Amino acid sequence: MKKIWLSPPHLSGNELQKIQQVFQENWIAPVGPQIGEFEAKISSFLGTENRPVVALNSGTSALHLALKLLNIGKGDVVICQSLSFAASVNPIFYEGATPVFVDSEKDTYNLSPDFLEEAIKDQIKKGRKPKAIIAVHIYGMPYKVAEIHRISAQYQIPIIEDAAEAMGSFYKNNPCGSFGDLAVFSFNGNKIITTSAGGALVCKNEIQQNKAVFWATQSKESEDFYLHKEIGYNYRMSNVLAAIGISQIEVLEKRVKKKREIQQFYASFLNEIEGFNVFAESSSAFKSNHWLSILEIDAQKSPISVIVIMKKLADKNIESRRIWKPLHTQPVFAEFDFYGTDIAEKIFENGLCLPSGTAMREADLDFIKTELLAAVKNA
Repeated sequence: MKKIWLSPPHLSGNELQKIQQVFQENWIAPVGPQIGEFEAKISSFLGTENRPVVALNSGTSALHLALKLLNIGKGDVVICQSLSFAASVNPIFYEGATPVFVDSEKDTYNLSPDFLEEAIKDQIKKGRKPKAIIAVHIYGMPYKVAEIHRISAQYQIPIIEDAAEAMGSFYKNNPCGSFGDLAVFSFNGNKIITTSAGGALVCKNEIQQNKAVFWATQSKESEDFYLHKEIGYNYRMSNVLAAIGISQIEVLEKRVKKKREIQQFYASFLNEIEGFNVFAESSSAFKSNHWLSILEIDAQKSPISVIVIMKKLADKNIESRRIWKPLHTQPVFAEFDFYGTDIAEKIFENGLCLPSGTAMREADLDFIKTELLAAVKNA
């Protein structure tokens, strides 16, 4: 049986032509015109042409530079959503800062406004006012932008918008990646569009853009010899990968459409099963790209568990995956403050990410449906 992957890359068909152009023009070094073109296309999609974009080698690099642009340093406190991948918090440690984890709310799986404000107030009482909030659009579902940004403004704490999984998602008709003081994207191989490896940082102005590019290219001063006054990083996206990105972003809307159709396909039959629900938008204000379709299982009503379904699908060469394990429950982060209850933990325990690749054919989806229904029937 062929393998049905969770979210594999889906090429547009134009990537080779773009790459051949790069090779013909010998722009295979980490500089070249395709980088600027890709950055401009991201800005155009976001409708933020006045907010420059810096193409980088990963979303993690983008988040790290965002923290540096906000002058996050040793001893500073940064609030981070607990229900997320570890890359959402690791860069905090690169700068010697301290994470504070906040629980989710059920509607979007993202930062709970109530627990966020509780965390801010308590940290201020302890004399450690947070210097930044990292707010994640988990699985492409926009966080509660109005509520979170109201709190940000009230306490004058900037937001880094982690849109790594949310390119093509919208909140009140505005694209994710356009809300934060800074924003980051990921173009990893499993994302809705990919450059193989890569990411982007959305800045507020040219000053931030120039500083980010400076750091990302080893902090080389403008001299006729190599002079370095600051620590730098090898974070810039290569021109070859940017060429792939140009082809990918041209089909972004098609990929979002397909992802949303896949989510609707799962909902059409899984929502009919007792104890099953496919994660969806809570109101018309939210439009998720549904990067991954998620099955929620009510353990009190369902005859089958997340683990059993995973095994049944794996036996048929169908990849599925657990929800992100909350960061405050990870051994490496266990010592840090957490504000909330058990919402993120329950989402983790009861959620399963289903195959969501946009290159899947109707036959693939029908096969998955057959195996899911068979697993439930046999249970």
